[in-house]
Amino acid sequence: MVKLTIVGRVEDGLPLAQDQPYYVNQQDNISFLMYKQQAEFLLTQISKGSLLHPKMTILLDHHSFHFLVEKKICYIVLSDSSYPRKLLFHYLQDLQKELDKLDETELIQKISKPYSFVRFGKSIGRIRKQYMDTRTQANLSKLNALRNEELHVVTEHMNDIIQIRQLLETSEITSLDRRTSVSTIWNSQCLQDIALKWTPVTIIILVILVLFKARLIMTDDYLISTMI
Repeated sequence: MVKLTIVGRVEDGLPLAQDQPYYVNQQDNISFLMYKQQAEFLLTQISKGSLLHPKMTILLDHHSFHFLVEKKICYIVLSDSSYPRKLLFHYLQDLQKELDKLDETELIQKISKPYSFVRFGKSIGRIRKQYMDTRTQANLSKLNALRNEELHVVTEHMNDIIQIRQLLETSEITSLDRRTSVSTIWNSQCLQDIALKWTPVTIIILVILVLFKARLIMTDDYLISTMI
């Protein structure tokens, strides 16, 4: 069963549209919100370049996320793990074709609020209905036509993606802390006081050394000239 669909902009990870969820009870609502957050997380990782493949399946418990990236737009769908993967990608391709038909490139670039592309949200709902039941004649015919087609889809697990993201964030924080620590040391009040106290003394000592060295050079020149 197709449970959730989100379409987003790859450039900045902004979700543009979604299908309207159907809640049987409060628990379904909670589950939907959780899966929606995970889909948005995937969209963010895609926009950051962490997930490089244009077609991927992300395993999650008894469900799977599948996404397709075309023309800087990402189409994400969540389904039961038993749902035929080829049919899901056919569904995503139908969404991509529908968006191409609308020819709203300028509008898509101007959208600044999440899920504000309501018009395409309605299109998602209409197309999604065609894929709710895999046993319909239309879907069986699609599966039969796709039987010998290679998908070339990369599969990963959601937990692995989350762990990699956490490791990267930890590394970035550690690197930032080190730079901040060094900056804090050099900007500390103690060092500023030391600099104010000893800088004049250091300058005086350097001047004395320069004068002393110049005197020695002049003395040496005088001795050499008298000897000649």
